[in-house]
Amino acid sequence: MASTTPIASPPPAPAPPVTRKSTSTGRAGDKVFLGLSRGSGILLLVIMASIAVFLSYRAALAISKDQGNFLTTLDWNPAGNPPVFGIAVLLFGTVVSSIVAMAIAVPIAVGIALFISHYAPRRLAAPLAYVVDLLAAVPSIIYGIWGALFLVPYLEGLNLWLDEFFGWTYIFEKTEIGVARSLFTVGVLLAIMILPIVTSVSREVFLQVPQMNEEAALALGATRWEVIRMSVLPFGRSGVISASMLGLGRALGETMAVATVLSPSFVISLHLLNPGGGTFAQNIAAKFDEANELGRDALIASGLVLFILTLLVNGAARLIIARRKEYSGANA
Repeated sequence: MASTTPIASPPPAPAPPVTRKSTSTGRAGDKVFLGLSRGSGILLLVIMASIAVFLSYRAALAISKDQGNFLTTLDWNPAGNPPVFGIAVLLFGTVVSSIVAMAIAVPIAVGIALFISHYAPRRLAAPLAYVVDLLAAVPSIIYGIWGALFLVPYLEGLNLWLDEFFGWTYIFEKTEIGVARSLFTVGVLLAIMILPIVTSVSREVFLQVPQMNEEAALALGATRWEVIRMSVLPFGRSGVISASMLGLGRALGETMAVATVLSPSFVISLHLLNPGGGTFAQNIAAKFDEANELGRDALIASGLVLFILTLLVNGAARLIIARRKEYSGANA
């Protein structure tokens, strides 16, 4: 019997090339929304660039007539002949008061956020979160009036206590007699002002922690604190950094509250309890009306330095978040 040879089947036809579909569905609403979103982003960049160009132009006019070193001179006398102004004192006061505010506010804010999200009963957590959010809506001038009438008089006792027990650190040594209108007082007031912002954002980040991670840690015998330390804090680290940068941005640019509490003076001193100091925003608000044209250019130049400082802080925060992003469970 003759054997039959199977007939080879023809090779399969090549698959058609895969073409990526357009994200746009062609609907008019989608096109309008895409155009508005893109236009909003471009408009934001244009506004930022316009602000930078305006500040740079007016600052160049002032710096060209300055007879001192703009970054190191401790005097501010644009009306003099020759005009002299510097921002060393303002830069020092702005940075120091913001550091004090962050050192006080961030740990307390993270603790409050953890209590609301993981410790407090539901009946207590909701009203407490509402009160914290409500504090963020209080106007700055209200904080300033409260600070001038209540915080300054009652903070003098704390200053004397810090001088007695921590005066050896030089920072908390009080060498001048006067009310507590100092950079330390400004830092305490700024800490109270940025506390609701940092708390609210941190609370929302902690609430986004996957429930399975916490339940797995509890199943392995971890305590409540160990769950927070191993699951909640690593997940929310980038969010806490972002919240802290939002608070720092407000602390750097706060005006009326600082102007109400601080006793301005162009002196750089690490004795934080001594009256005196100055910040960019407070100096601009206090001297803009009475300044001549050159003086206003000088104030705008100091505003340019604050603008650059804020951009550097935000850029550093983005770098930190990007480096820690791989350790966050948010991208899993």
